[in-house]
Amino acid sequence: MTAAKNLANSRAYFEDTLREKAEWVREQTLLIHKRAAETRVASSLSPVEIFTALYYGNVVQFNPKQPYWDGRDRVVISKGHGSLSMYPILADLGFFEKAELEKVCTKGSFLGGIPDPIIPGYETVNGSLGHGVGVSCGMAMALRTQGKKQSVFVMTGDGELHEGSNWEGFLFAAHHKLDNLNVIVDFNECCMLGPTDGILSLKDLTQKFKAFGFDVHEVDGHDVVACQEKLVHMAALKNKKPKVLIAKTIKGKGAPKLEGNPLCHVTGLSPSEIDEILKKDS
Repeated sequence: MTAAKNLANSRAYFEDTLREKAEWVREQTLLIHKRAAETRVASSLSPVEIFTALYYGNVVQFNPKQPYWDGRDRVVISKGHGSLSMYPILADLGFFEKAELEKVCTKGSFLGGIPDPIIPGYETVNGSLGHGVGVSCGMAMALRTQGKKQSVFVMTGDGELHEGSNWEGFLFAAHHKLDNLNVIVDFNECCMLGPTDGILSLKDLTQKFKAFGFDVHEVDGHDVVACQEKLVHMAALKNKKPKVLIAKTIKGKGAPKLEGNPLCHVTGLSPSEIDEILKKDS
């Protein structure tokens, strides 16, 4: 009974830690935007819990001191503009010094508004949308061909799925039975021009992925514990199907001015607005 109680306490502590980390990452993301107004903050707030689950939830294998360690899992952030929240995570884990977070978008900094592979922890060029899935398919195929067991995770935005190249990649992944490929869709239902459904409908996305031969999972993308559990399950699942996690999120999560704003993609927050948010959360 004592062992069971200790296990329960350990799990509760782990879950609390995940939630605390997610809150810290959201706070740091807002602070980075306060210093670098050109960053896309709304797009970076929706996947906070997903990134937190991946890197703090024992989902992804990595080595901060050797970013290209051969035994690492591959993580491709296809919606690069929306990965500002990755910066504090990578700094916290030791991929680079935390002091670099003060320099985002400044002259001489390797941390730009759009990330690229010079940042330790990033695998690919992440600017032009629609390419991450195809690159990840190639990684997954190469790893399997070499007899390696690592997984590939690729984060896309739902607006990004308007790009046809993604669906070519999905066809490829299903045809080749790439069950080491894990797609994560940040399903916040808003793209640069407004609600995604009004631009090009993504209704019945679950059924679309099933029709393409995927093993499909859904989650509340702001429940960091649920995200962690789903990702662990998906990574372990070997059923000769690529997998997708449709994470339902809110674009601009945590910033009232941005939540529900159809143009939040191109809307920034003033320093005083960020201070007010952080004050309320403290």
